[in-house]
Amino acid sequence: MPRHRTATRRGLFAAAGVVALGGLVAVLLPQANAEQGAQDSVSAMDALTSLRQERIPGTAWAVDPRTDRMIITADATVTGDTWNELEGAVDAVGDQARLRRGDGEFRLFAEGGDAIFAGGSRCSLGFNVVTSDGSPGFLTAGHCGVAAEQWSGEAGGAPIASVETAAFPGEGDFALLTYDDPAQDARSVVDLGGQLFEITGAEEARVGQQVFRMGSTTGLFDGQVVGLDATVNYPEGTVSGLIQTTVCAEPGDSGGPLFTEEGAAVGLTSGGSGDCTTGGETFFQPVTTALEAVGATIG
Repeated sequence: MPRHRTATRRGLFAAAGVVALGGLVAVLLPQANAEQGAQDSVSAMDALTSLRQERIPGTAWAVDPRTDRMIITADATVTGDTWNELEGAVDAVGDQARLRRGDGEFRLFAEGGDAIFAGGSRCSLGFNVVTSDGSPGFLTAGHCGVAAEQWSGEAGGAPIASVETAAFPGEGDFALLTYDDPAQDARSVVDLGGQLFEITGAEEARVGQQVFRMGSTTGLFDGQVVGLDATVNYPEGTVSGLIQTTVCAEPGDSGGPLFTEEGAAVGLTSGGSGDCTTGGETFFQPVTTALEAVGATIG
């Protein structure tokens, strides 16, 4: 059993008549123009919303609640007429939306804090929790939970946990697993590779917030939250309600923990584009939503 040191926050994170008639015309014409402009704006936004509902592969749609601006991110597979249509629709709504080009292709990062294994799959343990009946368990990505029913702590090892519930695709990407051993030590800490960082609770993500992600493939990386309530169109299916960030991740990091310097659990790694060499962006399942859905609490 490896020996761990408890990480300090300082050490860990250093590293939005005629005259009257003439006057009337002068007042009414600008008003009519304003009303027409408002109608055009609504029509343009309806067109953009319609594109969102088409679930175009390789696109992600999020909102910055500080400005109420829609953020559309398109990966490298969105080209030609599709890109042109998106660009035209975004230009038509002006400051109400922004179109960004992402690095690479959107994909799930299925393979993770501590790595967990099932057959040929590898994912990450996200956060240890206490289930509704008081049993120890943990959260991970839903696309990991639907891949296999039992998971082990080492490749080819005996199972240590079983899937109780999993959501993917659709409204979320999360799974709850319970430990097979009811006496399992399931403290809410993140293993930073020899150091244990304490998690004291869960909180909602905020745009502009600095966050940290841990994964068994790439280790510890940080970035900022740039959008909320994101809908991502993965090749495997569409997932809604995600957090969009500038944090990088790679295959093998799925399910891993997203947290703050103060020790609050924020998200579970879902997927994204790019890598940790050239940079990228990653989407996360909000932990608060997952905890509420499965009836669990941070231990």
